[in-house]
Amino acid sequence: MTRDGVAPHAVSRLRAERLARSSKPFLARGGMKGERCPGCRINPAHCICSLRPQLPVNAGVCLIMADIEALKPSNTGWLIADVVPDTWAFGWARTEVDPALLALLADPQWQPYVVFPGEFVAPGRVVNSLPAMQDLSTGKRPLFVLLDATWPEARKMFRKSPYLDRFPVLSLQPEQISRYRLRRSRREDHFCTSEVGALCLELAGETRAARALEAWLDVYTHHYLQAKHQLPPHLDTPAHLALQALAAHGDTPPPHTL
Repeated sequence: MTRDGVAPHAVSRLRAERLARSSKPFLARGGMKGERCPGCRINPAHCICSLRPQLPVNAGVCLIMADIEALKPSNTGWLIADVVPDTWAFGWARTEVDPALLALLADPQWQPYVVFPGEFVAPGRVVNSLPAMQDLSTGKRPLFVLLDATWPEARKMFRKSPYLDRFPVLSLQPEQISRYRLRRSRREDHFCTSEVGALCLELAGETRAARALEAWLDVYTHHYLQAKHQLPPHLDTPAHLALQALAAHGDTPPPHTL
């Protein structure tokens, strides 16, 4: 159990499995040093487990993660699993596929959408909007398949995962730029995994969950950086207030920035 009494989620379990296979400890570069809370991966003095949003979400997320991605404290797929109850996480390997991943993709309750830039995909396979998600008569819930990796790794994973070829590709076209500050891409139109997850939830009509995930990323980033620089966290940032409003009233929190 984590510090807030919540059982470990899919990314936490994948991390534990990956650590069990490691022959030496994983040392994160450039991050905070010392003890980390097992529930949120931040120094216990800056723990955010008690702030974790809990709300119903109809959509699901399937994270296919590069080899050491689940070990990185800056990984944000973890944050999606914090917010979206139906989140699965699988390690990726070129030569083998987890049977549980194939079973999930074949589950008739889900309609998988592989989230990837459309410029790298045959046009007939690409979708940019998902009106079918609003039609509950189909009996299928959206399952967003996210390749959680660096951009070069994600391109390789997409090319070498033929079991994904039969699914439509959701190509996001966001207008904003990334706010993620723990790892930087050279391009401002590259988003971290939790930002992609929030955009997908928004398209699925899950506005409340999307706003909660946006706020959760900002809260995590703030506490992570404050711990790294040995500074106390501020609990009155717009993101903190948005999460408080969500917990207190069940309202959709407003857009925010740190």
